[in-house]
Amino acid sequence: MRIRLLGDLTVVSPSDEPVKFTTRKTALVFAALVLSGRRGVRRALLADAFWPGRGEVQARNSLRQALVDIRRAFPTGNGAAIEIETDLETISLAAGNGEADIWVFDRLIERGGIGNLAAAAELYRGDLLAEISIPEELEQWFRPHVSSYRQKALQLVDRLSRDLKGGGDTAGELACERLAERLLASEPAAEEAHRAMIRIYQHRGQANAAMRQYLLCREALQRELGVEPEAATRALIEKPTGPQTQEKAPSVAAAKTHAAVPPEREQPSVVVMPFDNLSSEEDDYFVDGVVEEITAALSRVRDFFVIARQSAFTYKGRFIDVREVGAELGVSYVVEGTVRRGGNRLRISVQLVDAESRKQLWSDRYEGASADLFEFQDRIAAQVAGAIHPAVRHAEIESATRKPPANLRAYDLVMRAFPKLWGQNAAAIAEAMKTLQEALQLDPKYGRAHALLAWCHALNITYLWSPDQAAELRTMFAAIDRASGLVEDDPTALTACGAAASLGGDQQRASAFIESALALDPNNAWAWTRYGWVGIYQDQATEAQERFERAMRLSPLDPFAFNMRMGLGAAYALAGRFSEAAAIARDVVTRHTNVTWAYRQLAAWAAMNDDMKTAHWAAERFLAIQPDYTIAKYVALPSLRDVSRFRETMAAGMKKAGLPEN
Repeated sequence: MRIRLLGDLTVVSPSDEPVKFTTRKTALVFAALVLSGRRGVRRALLADAFWPGRGEVQARNSLRQALVDIRRAFPTGNGAAIEIETDLETISLAAGNGEADIWVFDRLIERGGIGNLAAAAELYRGDLLAEISIPEELEQWFRPHVSSYRQKALQLVDRLSRDLKGGGDTAGELACERLAERLLASEPAAEEAHRAMIRIYQHRGQANAAMRQYLLCREALQRELGVEPEAATRALIEKPTGPQTQEKAPSVAAAKTHAAVPPEREQPSVVVMPFDNLSSEEDDYFVDGVVEEITAALSRVRDFFVIARQSAFTYKGRFIDVREVGAELGVSYVVEGTVRRGGNRLRISVQLVDAESRKQLWSDRYEGASADLFEFQDRIAAQVAGAIHPAVRHAEIESATRKPPANLRAYDLVMRAFPKLWGQNAAAIAEAMKTLQEALQLDPKYGRAHALLAWCHALNITYLWSPDQAAELRTMFAAIDRASGLVEDDPTALTACGAAASLGGDQQRASAFIESALALDPNNAWAWTRYGWVGIYQDQATEAQERFERAMRLSPLDPFAFNMRMGLGAAYALAGRFSEAAAIARDVVTRHTNVTWAYRQLAAWAAMNDDMKTAHWAAERFLAIQPDYTIAKYVALPSLRDVSRFRETMAAGMKKAGLPEN
């Protein structure tokens, strides 16, 4: 059984007969299962994505029928080519005697060597599912996979072209050339493919052809992106590495009118430098793997632009000042690190540095067992990405506050609004809303500004800061609707929409937004936090606890860390662990005096734990801050509309603590 997803979607049986699916949607469900492989995919997530708006029961029935259709297309029993394994929560695909091109593609790249890399290059006939029409509602599902495999192909063509230098392998050279041409046909500004072609021409001794390729690259980059070639591309022309011939290379000075100065980006930019290996050379593969995983993890954070690994690795093995890196690559921030092995332990130190000022913005150290190399590598990548995200955001906020009003853009205004969103009081939220509205005057289609505005309205509702809750709710959902079509690739904005929808009482829509955010950026701590609150509002204590704990692991120094901890407290309370919940709330009100709503939670949880002294104290403090508060107003909140256990527990606890009912 042969399955092809690269280029088009075709399935051929062992007898060379094409396998036909009953509908395009069924074929795409099969493609989704192939992409998820043995790890599987959640049944509810798949049903909601493929049949949105149909309701849970109808969507699950449609998924069930699609699985029946897929099973009919394949033989069953011993020796089956493909088997679908299901349980109540997950659906996965067992390969059996079948092979998918993407599985082989990944294995060949992992094995390395010019023969395997050349074979992988021949497999990449085009972008994932390029020749099948994907419905608009499924674009978000498949886009991250399309992007991921295209990035792998770009890395492959660059790596293969480097390996040709000492090889003389004609088959490898031709495979590399064909892959580069396919990539450039669909994306003329793919710089990695241009570099591969330049190296191939230099390998053949064709310096003039290499220069022509450089000029094509420069023209495409200026036309498509408005930028100059990267330093790694320029270096190939300035210092040719191919064999010497009588054909003289033209001067690079003739190819560029001035030194490339990267333009100011609309978002911050980051480069992950090659880490220093402080142990033996045999650890180089692991050190490079850590850098590659961190780069890939950061690339999923749409809040900043990440320089490709290939450009960063041109600096490997030599000392270079971060300010010089910033100037050459046009980046604002540089990630550096070291790796040391001692006995059976590994220690990785990582730091984030401002490229202009050389100021260290964040640093951390991670330790693990050498035996768990690859699991350790994945964990470090996730934690570094989760921690760097808020560090960069904080630095961008500081930068925006230093700019004079005349120089502010919509992006800077949104950055100025962020700290006010953390203000935890009505006045701060009012200021944030004013700043976001200024951003929207400059750019009415700024999706993130609309999304954060929806979040502000949601906070006014949930903390009872608005005198007209119904009007606030209508305005909030209108802001979500305006943002919806503008934020498909922005995890922060998707999370803001999901958080607002959740506080507005629509947990199904909230889950859809937040799961889309996590599909784009699985290390987004805020998304995991808000997903945890969705669990609370659905009376799912275990799921909520796991989500909050993951958020805390990803970003322990996050400005919203108090919200993660209060969420964990809510999960404990929902599970009847009132002593632990109250301890968390007591610590939060002690450390964060501006988080006044935490007194409300502390009063309820302490009362349910029969700690009446703490409960009465917290209730008095809360009423001094919000004297018109009543339990009736709380239980009427939209977010608690479909909640029973959590709402009843909180109401009973607040009543016992002495908060007024009406």
